[in-house]
Amino acid sequence: MEGEVFLPHPSNGSLTPALLFDLDGTLVDSVYQHVLAWRDALERAGLPLAVWLIHRRIGMSGGLMVNALAREIGHTLTPDEGARILQYHAEAFRQYAAQVRPLPGARELLAYLAKAAIPHAIATSGRIESAGPTLKTLEVGPDVPVVTRDQVAHAKPDPDLFLAAAARVGVPIEHSVVVGDSIWDLLAARRAHALGVGLMSGGYGQEELERAGAYRVYQDPADLLAHLDEVGVRGA
Repeated sequence: MEGEVFLPHPSNGSLTPALLFDLDGTLVDSVYQHVLAWRDALERAGLPLAVWLIHRRIGMSGGLMVNALAREIGHTLTPDEGARILQYHAEAFRQYAAQVRPLPGARELLAYLAKAAIPHAIATSGRIESAGPTLKTLEVGPDVPVVTRDQVAHAKPDPDLFLAAAARVGVPIEHSVVVGDSIWDLLAARRAHALGVGLMSGGYGQEELERAGAYRVYQDPADLLAHLDEVGVRGA
């Protein structure tokens, strides 16, 4: 996909693609708070699991994640058990939410895109219950479309979240850049036929992100902001 040319689209009248951002680990430093919340939820359900195993699944749909984690210890969840663990996670994450901070350059990146009139949106596997307070830390304005797990049939690694986000900004998904920190974001981007850009701020390494389909990999939002021209984004 290197060297791909983004064509003008009537909805944005420019050569620049839309940027579709994941939230946790991409714009906010919240991955490890989620890991600990999942650990607490699983222990409460009688399914203790090492935190490194939990981290490897962060970014997936919650439903897929709890089933995958239970499988690690040879347990098959019933639907009721799965629903309880999701609720336990939501309750546990509220205890950690105050620790969440925007990643370096996240606010500046979003402010730059808004000022330059570059279409962008946020698409998260989190439900609005947990994503809402996190979005407030970013000072996201009402003009930025936000798609949460509550609004789509399937979350990552399915492409639904990013397809919905592209539709919200009025740019074809093929002319969009998905920015995420996990292999699940990049797998979803590939399935949506979007360009994928990886950030290492969620704990995945460069090689892992590239193998999952990242066209470029940056340290964090500040690093991406300094290199927007490399992903085809032109300022005002």
